[in-house]
Amino acid sequence: MDRTSETIPRNAVRGVASGVLFMAFFGTMWAGIGIMGLQGWGGLWFALVAVLVGIGLLVGAISLLRSSRRLPDQVAQTDDQQGKPIGIWFGIVFATEGVLIGVASVICNAINRIDLFFPIMAFIVGVHFLPLAALFQVKSYYFVGTLLCLLATVTLLIVPQRAVLSGQSINLQLVVLGFGAAFILWVVGVGLWMLGNRLLG
Repeated sequence: MDRTSETIPRNAVRGVASGVLFMAFFGTMWAGIGIMGLQGWGGLWFALVAVLVGIGLLVGAISLLRSSRRLPDQVAQTDDQQGKPIGIWFGIVFATEGVLIGVASVICNAINRIDLFFPIMAFIVGVHFLPLAALFQVKSYYFVGTLLCLLATVTLLIVPQRAVLSGQSINLQLVVLGFGAAFILWVVGVGLWMLGNRLLG
């Protein structure tokens, strides 16, 4: 074990690993939305790639968690006290996101504009990353939140809903939004994985 690893607390690496897990799960979920938009075009190839990327990030997160066991558990009392309000605020942000997505679903169904739901959901998800960036002091979350908001706005205002690809009708908005969001989350997940490995030395 080198000197760097000795000074890195276990919770720091575990926090990074949690971020990788988060990006793996939700990135794969958004890829599923993109695959849904393809409406069968490309067969199972896109689904296979999405699953493999998700599994790859999952393996990376588990590897970080396993490696963190050898690190010292340096949790000061002040850090423990600070962790409680962080957990509370994380719950508030996450719950608010869920409520807003639920409200958006109800409204879009009520006005018979379900096509608006996924861009609005992506915008809400993007916004929710901004307070998390400040809460966890992870600057890359500002990047994620801003890009997701821009992606949602561009998709809603510029990208046509329907397109024909090799004679197959697809929902282009879902394709752009789903794969775009997945790519953003996966890239950040890989970045966090690399950060975790650097912390481990």
